Amino acid sequence: MNQATPYIVRTFPVGPLQCNCTVIGDPATRRALVIDPGGNAADIQAILAELQLVVVAIIHTHAHLDHILAAGEIKKTTGAPIYLHRQDMFLWRGVAEQCAMFGVPLVTLPDPDHYFEDDHDLGCCGGVAMHTPGHTPGSTSFWFEPADLLIAGDTLFRSGIGRTDLPGGDHGQIVKSIRERLYTLDDNVAVVTGHGPGTTIGDEKYHNRFVRA
Repeated sequence: MNQATPYIVRTFPVGPLQCNCTVIGDPATRRALVIDPGGNAADIQAILAELQLVVVAIIHTHAHLDHILAAGEIKKTTGAPIYLHRQDMFLWRGVAEQCAMFGVPLVTLPDPDHYFEDDHDLGCCGGVAMHTPGHTPGSTSFWFEPADLLIAGDTLFRSGIGRTDLPGGDHGQIVKSIRERLYTLDDNVAVVTGHGPGTTIGDEKYHNRFVRA
């Protein structure tokens, strides 16, 4: 994370597959986004209380179960609307099948309140949604230009990219998304990945063995 960010940013692993959930908030207004609540709703709520933030939206990089499991609980306790890209609704509505496939307790989720469009203004912390398909058809990255921060979900990892062998995955699309959308950002942009350690755009452009700039 860019140490000069004007926002409050907290990233922490949640859920059965240790998805990186991020809370980003404005210290002036106390408005915040919860990104990829993949489990451990109580922990997410505790962090929001600690940081004294009010959630205005619950947003998702994609609809694999490890990124969405706690969405309903967070909505219930905060009243915040849920956002997703419409092209991932087949995964969202299939959450029961996903739970069965991975052997995790069944959850039911309310339908999203809103759907992202490309370049959708997130209305908080200067964030913009960027449609970056490939890992899933609706995969979306979140670009916070004032903070030089990108939330990439499972599109881009440190020295890796998201898998494309699951339903809706497309290797050609993920390479295109990374090259044409993510790698156009400045080298110093910090990247929060969907799992594991963060990275920077520059490190991946020049060292990622799957997609070079």
